[in-house]
Amino acid sequence: MTLPPSSPAPVTAPASSGTDAMVELRGVTCGYGERVVLNDVSITVPRGKVTALMGTSGGGKTTVLRLIGRQITAMSGQVLFDGADVAALDADALMAARRRMGMLFQFGALFTDLSVFDNVAFPLREHTDLPETLIRDLVLMKLNAVGLRGARDLMPSQISGGMSRRVALARAIALDPDLILYDEPFAGLDPISLGVAARLIRELNDTLGVTSIVVSHDVQETFSIADHIVFIANGSIADQGTPDEMRASSNPLVAQFVHARPDGPVRFHYDAPELAQDFARGSR
Repeated sequence: MTLPPSSPAPVTAPASSGTDAMVELRGVTCGYGERVVLNDVSITVPRGKVTALMGTSGGGKTTVLRLIGRQITAMSGQVLFDGADVAALDADALMAARRRMGMLFQFGALFTDLSVFDNVAFPLREHTDLPETLIRDLVLMKLNAVGLRGARDLMPSQISGGMSRRVALARAIALDPDLILYDEPFAGLDPISLGVAARLIRELNDTLGVTSIVVSHDVQETFSIADHIVFIANGSIADQGTPDEMRASSNPLVAQFVHARPDGPVRFHYDAPELAQDFARGSR
């Protein structure tokens, strides 16, 4: 009697690979349709550190976050999460990997019809079988960590933008993730809220022992909390290093961005004919 061929074992996400890198992109090329956004990009995100992705708009920073969570897949190359190739994970393993990731969306993306408490409780109710009494304690702990335990009964429409961002952060850490992804966490915040958000990102990273990836345009606040900066421009890595190394970067685009210079590789004037020539035409 011949035995049927055995089915290949499903690819699963390891609890912890023990490597120094929580996330790695190896020679990744990807885009949308035929438009290539990242071209042969390699990035290493150290475990337990805050890594910032910076660069001009449209450079591919948020695309990196989508690759990590496999909202999109690479055309070529590998995206590794804790040693596992996310493109090779089966459906169950992918969901297990995603449960180890927390996501702070740009502007918070709270559920407008749910209270602050229920927004934070949502992932716990969705992904666990914990009793409501324990969920209540966990939610209050997470809200206390971001200073908003007293706002638990308010609706998103009743809190400020900065408070919404903190509620979203409490929701992102509800399942005690190993990796937290931040997509423009400082956008639209006043200086006080911005400083609070930056301090929380750094303190939660160190207190919880997580790994953080921050996509941001805000140089001052991002440099104050990041261990490593990766500058993405024109689909590739323009430069990377510590905040001090990036401040001293010899790359013209990085220097223009970091020091907020009005002119440089990103030019102030859009391409146009010479001014005198344009006036001489006498019409548009």
